[in-house]
Amino acid sequence: MPGQYLLAIDQGTTSTRAIVFGIDGAPVASAQVELKQYYPQPGWVEHDAEEIWSATLSVVRRALANARLTAGDIAALGITNQRETTVIWDRATGKPIHHALVWQDRRTADWCRRMLKEIGDAELGKRTGLLFDAYFSGSKIAWLLENVEGARAAAAAGRLAFGTIDTFLLWRLTGGKVHATDATNAARTMIFDIGRQKWDEDLLKAFEIPVSLLPDVRDSAADFGSSDAALFGGPIAIRGIAGDQQAATVGQACFTPGMVKSTYGTGCFVLLNTGAKFVRSKNRLLSTVAYRLKGKATYALEGSIFISGAVVQWVRDGLKAVAKASDSEAIARSIPDNGGVYLVPAFTGLGAPWWDPDARGAIFGLTRDSGLPQIVRAALESTAYQTRDLMGAMRADMGPRAALAKIRVDGGMVANDWVMQFLADQLGLEVDRPRVTETTAWGAAALAGLGAGVYSSVDDIARARQADRLFAPQGDAAANDKLYAAWRDAVARVRSDFRAKTPPKGLGRKR
Repeated sequence: MPGQYLLAIDQGTTSTRAIVFGIDGAPVASAQVELKQYYPQPGWVEHDAEEIWSATLSVVRRALANARLTAGDIAALGITNQRETTVIWDRATGKPIHHALVWQDRRTADWCRRMLKEIGDAELGKRTGLLFDAYFSGSKIAWLLENVEGARAAAAAGRLAFGTIDTFLLWRLTGGKVHATDATNAARTMIFDIGRQKWDEDLLKAFEIPVSLLPDVRDSAADFGSSDAALFGGPIAIRGIAGDQQAATVGQACFTPGMVKSTYGTGCFVLLNTGAKFVRSKNRLLSTVAYRLKGKATYALEGSIFISGAVVQWVRDGLKAVAKASDSEAIARSIPDNGGVYLVPAFTGLGAPWWDPDARGAIFGLTRDSGLPQIVRAALESTAYQTRDLMGAMRADMGPRAALAKIRVDGGMVANDWVMQFLADQLGLEVDRPRVTETTAWGAAALAGLGAGVYSSVDDIARARQADRLFAPQGDAAANDKLYAAWRDAVARVRSDFRAKTPPKGLGRKR
């Protein structure tokens, strides 16, 4: 029957994928292409947006072919993306003016330090829910306008367009007809007021970003036009967009305030649904939009860790300690403990709750008895410790409302049973792994289904989720606390004084 399938484009940091889902949420077919990373200078990370576009066309066509489907069989298409990665392109040609600046890119740290002094985290936070950090798109837009020849004049004349990867792909898919994003991606730019749900005029002025550069902001399940018929043999309705972590929140069916999901991909991202209330963190977490449906935003607290699964890639590719990432589990099990070794993977600075771009990675506690097994195990343990950092901050922010019993997990790293059990032990919470771990792509597809009327409500989406395994906390809580205390000591040793207190001037407008 026509229109009985949903299609997701999942454009991530290390790959571009397309997955076809049945209406019941079961994956039918997929295709994937690895994404090349560019490192022009230390701390700089770029992607070629043209490579992303070519890969997107390839994986969608292959996924449809693998499923033996045509465009007419797809009820709707959803897009999910690496969120803060920034592209600016020429409206006339559609060509980017520079490589995309990836969310991990730290070249704007000095710009953030200057804005921190001029405006302050408090002022930025009450508008955007964010902190000044090179992570977010606003600083990357400012850098491109300042450093690409002719960009500022072209932007002022309305000849350029900005977008995160979802917006760039949408522009290309629709043949330049639609320049739009959704509220979850807009919320990660550092220039979007998440309370008023609109671009913030004062921040745009302070950052010297013309409003003509910006996309229209729509619901996460909305009409985003249709793909050009020539691309896939017929038009496909585009009805859902969400940043990767918010898409995973939808895919994990975290629709009730207090529910928590944690995604373990390149980084680790924990989101706690706070409902219709924009909760300001007092512990350097981010406040963000979990999703926006029918004009109403649902908010979340988010903790962002820059390096999670990427530390295993480093162990494989940098240290050459394992042949493949999955080998790390057997190595961790082969030794009784970490031997006092701790690895702080601050390769691109520290994310929440520290927000220290000048911190750098380090290994502590090495002795003559230490070897690669201890370092591999320390790398895996670091993900659990960092998650505990975030959960502690969330409990402090939410108080009695944070009576958590379970955390839902997804991402490539959750296939490692040893890590999941160690995570449960460190958090003192039940870790719930779903049967279908492609929750990010499924969340995008589900939003598209909601936007297309395939689903009548989020309850229909929730019914598709099934648990695969629950990991209950084990072991001695005091022993786990001792391990964590040593981790906190290691983190203290790599931190800089980036956020030394300076009196912020603010933007001169009371809210």
